[in-house]
Amino acid sequence: MAIKALIIDDEELARENLSMMISSFCPEIEVVGKAQDKEEAKHKIRSLSPDVIFLDICMPSGTEGLSLLDEIEHTGFLVVFVTAFKEYALKAFNTNAVHYLLKPIDIDELIEAEKKIQERINLLDSDPQNKSNYQESIMNAAQSIRTKITDKLTISHSRGIKIVSISEIEYIEAKGNCTDLYFKNKTKYTDTRTLKTYVNILSDSHFFRTHKSYLINLNCLKEYLTMDGNMAVMESGKEIPVARSKTKEFVSLLKNL
Repeated sequence: MAIKALIIDDEELARENLSMMISSFCPEIEVVGKAQDKEEAKHKIRSLSPDVIFLDICMPSGTEGLSLLDEIEHTGFLVVFVTAFKEYALKAFNTNAVHYLLKPIDIDELIEAEKKIQERINLLDSDPQNKSNYQESIMNAAQSIRTKITDKLTISHSRGIKIVSISEIEYIEAKGNCTDLYFKNKTKYTDTRTLKTYVNILSDSHFFRTHKSYLINLNCLKEYLTMDGNMAVMESGKEIPVARSKTKEFVSLLKNL
């Protein structure tokens, strides 16, 4: 059975070009529809039930492709991010669960994408937990891309969404399956996402995981102490442990600040 694909891109030429390339070089994929904006994409996802969407990240609003992922109920389809901006495709996609294509699309990369799509479908079908893990990876990748574009971070809570500036975060501490975010202005905010999620999101934003329980903003680091244990001293005076396994990498980073 063919893999049903939906192409979402605001440029007609880009939609048609990708569709023709898939038809010519990806025999296992059938393009069942195309959408030019977020609202049309929502409708076609519901009506066509695609197995995979090829999603352009930067549509008219700048991050409209990412907003689509926030606003639809994820029903198990795969996502291949498509972008003309190489910087979005570097650290943002730091998990094998997420695939992307750079514009202009290379034939060999498209063929490789088809192979990975088929492998991922087989993996998701084998265990329901894999679907949950995949969806989390997609949302982490989307948040990471959005972070790189705006230098802002969104945190969902019971009353809505809190928007914070990444540069104002001093450090983040794991609290079980939650995290506490500490800000320069001495305030604290608790989020239900894990520290590992924040490591993925902030991997290219001057943050470093010094310890299994801490992620620090290197721009807020005041001092590094090696007496009586390795400690990173933040601007607030907070002393944060640096794990022995992290010291070499940490010291190397400090020398290049």
